[in-house]
Amino acid sequence: MDFSIASILTLDGLTNGAIYALLGMGIVLVFTVTRVIFIPQGEFVAYGALTLAIFQTGKVPGTVWLLIILAAVAALMELVTTWRHRGGNAAAAAPALKAALKTFVIPAVICAVSAWAGPRNLPLAVQGLLTICIVTAFGPLVYRVAYQSLAGSSSLVLLIVSVGVHFAMTGLGLLFFGAEGFRNPSFWDVRFALGPLNLSGQTIIIFGAAAALIVLLWLFFERSLYGKALRATAVNRLGARLMGISTQNAGQLTFAMAGLIGALSGLLIGPTTTIFYDSGFLIGLKGFVAGVIAGLSSYPGALLGALAVGIIESFGSFWASAFKEVIVFTIILPVLLWRSLASGGSDEEH
Repeated sequence: MDFSIASILTLDGLTNGAIYALLGMGIVLVFTVTRVIFIPQGEFVAYGALTLAIFQTGKVPGTVWLLIILAAVAALMELVTTWRHRGGNAAAAAPALKAALKTFVIPAVICAVSAWAGPRNLPLAVQGLLTICIVTAFGPLVYRVAYQSLAGSSSLVLLIVSVGVHFAMTGLGLLFFGAEGFRNPSFWDVRFALGPLNLSGQTIIIFGAAAALIVLLWLFFERSLYGKALRATAVNRLGARLMGISTQNAGQLTFAMAGLIGALSGLLIGPTTTIFYDSGFLIGLKGFVAGVIAGLSSYPGALLGALAVGIIESFGSFWASAFKEVIVFTIILPVLLWRSLASGGSDEEH
């Protein structure tokens, strides 16, 4: 170990940490607004990377067909729920049909455009944009199908649902993508020599995209009406509902943002490592470790925790590559112990 090796490992750790930071903030966002510990956040990463990889082969990604199926299921659930809520009579048919179409139309348009664009080998940037649209559209549909009807349940029930959604998305990933791994092309294939460091264009894009998204999230929550509504929902769900804020819309918007963060993370990490249908689990867990370091409540804490996770992972792979995952996940133990001692215990949730 010398200065040049330490510099290379630090750069590699910060690069991975920037991606973990996005995932950590996505997990914190979902938990604060909906109380869902969103384990499938990593599956959005894998779906994003693999969707772009299939676009690169000149085929229509399997996520297009999965999205239209999920949209149809969500639309049917919305139709039945609205019809019953409106009284279950003939007068309720029109509002119920309108609600179902509202759920189905946007994913259907995205699927139609993606199915048209798949065989045409469009530029990489266009394929990346389509990938972001596809994976982002999964977020509200996953919330509608799996979580919305259980929004008032305990955190334990929501965690069990998250585990089920994770296994379902992993199995569907195997079905629609296969067991083969893919590595995507870099969005900027240049290299810059900075002393002992060899800085790639993809690394610059990762840092730039992560910083831009963090700033946009800050502006969204501080300056926009929707962002303030989400903050109100995170502080007090009942109070937000009494003030006319729809917790269902807040949940769907939150999951859409989680899908966007996952899709962007998949595009960023795809050129740096080979992604398989189940790769998202480990990647998402590292983001979860960053979120736990932040107490699942602080966005700056998630950012700092993710950078620490990335650096520890990088140096751990140098000194004990066979145990680098163990080293990373062991970090969570002293953090949980410290938080348990610092909190002094708390009452059970009622």
